[in-house]
Amino acid sequence: MKTYKIYQIDAFTKERFSGNPAGVVVNADGLTDAQMQQIAKELNNSETAFLFSPDDNNSDGLIRYFTPTSEVPICGHATIAAMYAKAIEYNLDSCILRYKTKVGTLPFKIVKKNEDYQIIMTQGKFELSPVFDNITIKEILSAIGLHNNDIDERCPVQIASTGHSKVMIGIKSREKLNNLNPDYNSLTDLSKQINCNGYFVFTFDSDDDDVLTYGRMFAPAIGINEDPVTGNANGPLGGYLIQNKVVDFKDSLFEFNGKQGEKINRLGMISVSVEIADDLPSLIKIKGNATVVFKTEIKI
Repeated sequence: MKTYKIYQIDAFTKERFSGNPAGVVVNADGLTDAQMQQIAKELNNSETAFLFSPDDNNSDGLIRYFTPTSEVPICGHATIAAMYAKAIEYNLDSCILRYKTKVGTLPFKIVKKNEDYQIIMTQGKFELSPVFDNITIKEILSAIGLHNNDIDERCPVQIASTGHSKVMIGIKSREKLNNLNPDYNSLTDLSKQINCNGYFVFTFDSDDDDVLTYGRMFAPAIGINEDPVTGNANGPLGGYLIQNKVVDFKDSLFEFNGKQGEKINRLGMISVSVEIADDLPSLIKIKGNATVVFKTEIKI
């Protein structure tokens, strides 16, 4: 039997019991797919990350992500949590670690400051799908509980991705955002139809000059009715806003803060950075804080 070290980390926050919780197994070598799925189901976070030793000389390790029901290719908040847990476990100095994921080998920056850490995650290649047809848009809005007049006319309904795609849905009102009560069965059925599991509803209706957007993310098809704070939604949102010319930028860089989780009392904040070349997103990074909720061990 081997002893596995497990952290419970709240990402995108410095306050316990807020932000987005993720499990992290920092020494996952030897675990089978079935065992990882069992651990993820037992911890019952939206995602649990598993850190493995490198299998070649071109990376610092492998990282895999499981929801309670399935493996996913990449996860923003679980990456922040995993790198934070690794930094704590091994008392790391500031550094850049390159990890293999299902969407490629990505650099993750660990910044040590005042005996604590911030994590900067470089995301995968940004991709933007065509705008949905009117019939599909109507079905998506109906399943979420929205009408056409709720939509921010600057924001087309389409899929954006940096490795784990999300439907982007911009609306006018934060009050409307917080009152949404989606039909999760309908969203699950739609996910099979459009080949996208996540729906990110966001608004510019913010009363804080330092916060550009508030959002909510629903992914019932992979066992996550609502995700508290989503790196793989807020990051692609940055690229979406640039490519659709919704926002202005200076010096080939667009940066903003997005908040999420207000409705479910798990408020957290993500800092997004989009590098721009030829008026298109070329590189997207997200930055976040984290905090340890608990650490434990299991023997398998």
